[in-house]
Amino acid sequence: MAKKITNVDGDETSTPSNDGSVFTPSAANASKSKMYRVIAIIGWLIAIGIEIKVILMLREVPINMNWIIGFIVGMLILVVIANILWKKANRLDPASEKNKTKFFIQNQLGLIISVIAFLPLVVLILTNKNLSGKQKGILGSIAGAALLIAGLTGTEFNPVSQEQYAEQTAQVEGFMGGVNNVYWTKSGKSYHLYQDCGYINSKRTTEIFQGKVASARELKNITDICDRCANKAKKQQVLDIGNEAEDKAEATE
Repeated sequence: MAKKITNVDGDETSTPSNDGSVFTPSAANASKSKMYRVIAIIGWLIAIGIEIKVILMLREVPINMNWIIGFIVGMLILVVIANILWKKANRLDPASEKNKTKFFIQNQLGLIISVIAFLPLVVLILTNKNLSGKQKGILGSIAGAALLIAGLTGTEFNPVSQEQYAEQTAQVEGFMGGVNNVYWTKSGKSYHLYQDCGYINSKRTTEIFQGKVASARELKNITDICDRCANKAKKQQVLDIGNEAEDKAEATE
């Protein structure tokens, strides 16, 4: 059965710079990344604004539990969406590892904002004299859970960098004669050099995605090259070198 091949890049290109050490995103990806960042920042700012409102409400007597819970849930939704968009933006247009501080902040900004948005609420709720023990338990648990969820969605466990993209792209191009093209599946953990690789061209696979190394990282956060494909490419390189040597030998006879 023929597999559906979906080219995710179309006519867009994302290539390393001329020295091969720095990755430069395509114009479309850079624009999309900027849009994601703007939306994320707006979402974070609104969430922090709501946080300030909740802090003021915690000083009022009587305290409206329902409104506070609703505001915390609303904050969580905004922060989670913003965190996801920010991480997508980082994969489209990653930071450089040369500036370690900037690299860390850009990749972990979602976690930082999550802590700023929810940790003060947890502390204020647990130390608030206007709340009963039961109220502290309910609001503290909800705010604590929100902090945990937001923090997890904001943490980048496998941060990307311009250097990683360039290195991985160079590796694929080295194997494939300068061609930056890989294949992967929806559930796959590796990208492949060959469309007919047995790991993706199986009965269980109905669709194979095709694109550049950066696209595999952006869409599926795939960083690992298929060992079978890599070994096949290495053998092909050895074979090509041997054939080239034979051709030269014949030419000199």
